[in-house]
Amino acid sequence: ADRVMKAGGPALLFERPKGYDIPLLINAFGSYRRMSLALGVDDLEEIAIELASLVKLEPPRSLGETLALGGRLLPALMHTRPKRVRDGPCKEVIEKEHPILDFLPIQTCWPEDGGPFITLPLVFTRHPVTGKRNVGMYRMQKYDSSTTGMHWQLHKVGAEHYRTSEERGQRIPVAVALGGDPVLTYAATAPLPPEIDEIAFAGWLRKQPIELVPCETNDLEVPASAEVILEGYVDPQERRMEGPFGDHTGYYSLAEEFPVFHLTCITRRKNPVYPGTIVGRPPMEDKYLGLATERIFLPLIRLFLPEVVDMHLPAEACFHNLVIVSIRKRWPGHAFKVINGMWGIGQLMFSKCIIVVDQDVNVHDPVEVVWRAANNIDAQRDILFTKGPIDQLDHAGQYPNFGAKMGIDATRKWASEGFTRPWPPDIVMTEDVKKQVDAIWDQLGLGPLPDRTPRRARDW
Repeated sequence: ADRVMKAGGPALLFERPKGYDIPLLINAFGSYRRMSLALGVDDLEEIAIELASLVKLEPPRSLGETLALGGRLLPALMHTRPKRVRDGPCKEVIEKEHPILDFLPIQTCWPEDGGPFITLPLVFTRHPVTGKRNVGMYRMQKYDSSTTGMHWQLHKVGAEHYRTSEERGQRIPVAVALGGDPVLTYAATAPLPPEIDEIAFAGWLRKQPIELVPCETNDLEVPASAEVILEGYVDPQERRMEGPFGDHTGYYSLAEEFPVFHLTCITRRKNPVYPGTIVGRPPMEDKYLGLATERIFLPLIRLFLPEVVDMHLPAEACFHNLVIVSIRKRWPGHAFKVINGMWGIGQLMFSKCIIVVDQDVNVHDPVEVVWRAANNIDAQRDILFTKGPIDQLDHAGQYPNFGAKMGIDATRKWASEGFTRPWPPDIVMTEDVKKQVDAIWDQLGLGPLPDRTPRRARDW
């Protein structure tokens, strides 16, 4: 799977994993095309365009504009409310007496892993006070037939639900959905604000309400379309060593104590398919889940930072380690305003390095970005350091969960920024000469001149 992912290969269905009767599906999201199909579109940019149209909520100036606004908003809102049903495919088999995990082909992905890990779980919890639902993707190390780890990192919403339960001295009910509609898998990975329900977001993406069924042994609701549901609880008084785990950083996250999930019930389809993935040194399958987030959430970032033209989070930098953003520069120090602003937006707070370039720079072309950044900066003048929260998986930080971050202003410098020398023009061939070369090339009959520079996210 690692080799196929890095080669841009197909999804893999292992029909009979050794020792198991349930097929294993892996790399289902591992291309731009498959990621788009998973969300029901031909191109991820379609979702970004639709979201951009919804967030431009200017007051209507006429009855026609009012009707047009309603025509945009009402269909979107209709799909966000989930549909409660009493039964569904995930209830074809119900196992309450001595449920065990051993029928699932859970992978041990890398040589130094602490054990087998469930790698694509959709973990459902509710805030013990407000009742607000959260669906997150948190890896689960299988300890034995009925218990797993629950990797609730410090800054995650699931961890906040856990801490609140701990303060109240209560067990926290948990349900884990495996497989089903791929839009739900993506929604569980999306960096949504805590106020936005992942199920509502999935319904908006899918353009139809998500069907939910009640659990058998707790009061949570889960997707009716899932392949397998694991019901259980986490006791806030219990923690166990979890890991090591070969992580998306390309390094092992080391063993550390985390909460423990206890299994109380399994419901499933009669013939389920177990979904899995592996993470490791990028690029991997999660590259395309991250790319979907990059494209879909760009319009929301522009709500806070309207000067942003485009943004790229390279998978090779594990997404949060590097953000490349192009802006319409309008005043001195504009790049630093954007850098500080991005560190204050949701999970962008984990961005270890932010590079800001001018609006004409293609953020998806690493060759151009490196060229601009290396040439356009004075290291003392154009680099900003600050401190704040860092990703819990960041092994290089001075302290766990807290460390330094860097912003780089790679824009052209102005006299009003203290740059008194002339700024040199880019070396660019004239259009007249380009046309002459094109004409000669065409006469040779060799087809179009090669241009492999990626202009869009999907070209990667």
